Amino acid sequence: MKKVLKVTALAAVVALAAGCKDDTQPVTEVKLDTPEQKAAYAMGASLGNYADQTLKQQEEMGITIDRELLKKGFMEALSGQSKLNDEDIRNALQSHEERIRPIIEKKVQERLDEDRKKGEDFLKENAKKEGVKTTESGLQYEVIEAGEEGEEGASKPSPEDQVTVHYTGTLIDGTVFDSSVERGQPATFPLNGVIKGWQEGLQLMPKGSKYKLYIPAELGYGDQAAGSIPPASTLVFEVELLDIAGDKK
Repeated sequence: MKKVLKVTALAAVVALAAGCKDDTQPVTEVKLDTPEQKAAYAMGASLGNYADQTLKQQEEMGITIDRELLKKGFMEALSGQSKLNDEDIRNALQSHEERIRPIIEKKVQERLDEDRKKGEDFLKENAKKEGVKTTESGLQYEVIEAGEEGEEGASKPSPEDQVTVHYTGTLIDGTVFDSSVERGQPATFPLNGVIKGWQEGLQLMPKGSKYKLYIPAELGYGDQAAGSIPPASTLVFEVELLDIAGDKK
């Protein structure tokens, strides 16, 4: 929330003021010939990009900012003629924060509920597909390649083991958010250090096998975002278990 207010109070002003034309002044061409010119422009562009995104996010939630007043506040403050002193500014921003907080919280919860419902519907339909199995926890998996089993049964990892895998992770709409396959480099990690869906799913897999894991949000990252993974996301991983090694700590 503090970031939102800082952007509204400063970066957003700079961004919009950059596009505010003063009709009393001649239009001059922007020159970026020197390092100093580029640095000055880059500062404004950086703030502008961040501010533009933030204002659009607020507008999508029904929170409107009077952009003309925003521009005027910036320009007058820049010339030392602000109508508000520092205390006035702090009070106005605090009041704005208190006003928009319940709006943002409501919208965020609505989006979480919507995304969670999409995931639940996806898993409900997916469970009907031939070859898809569902565990007690709600994890779904599909065997693509069974792998090899030794004379005494399958060699499967335990939570304390390190595993080496190739994988591709997607959202339910097919968007790839991570892939060791695309990087061309398998990943090695302790099994007990990853999300619950992986911990459970890989313990089902014999070495050399390839499974497709369908992981509900509660077995993934829950209501938290993780990199490019939105909150409340159901995840799909195609995983190939290349090697298993005992804990080397």
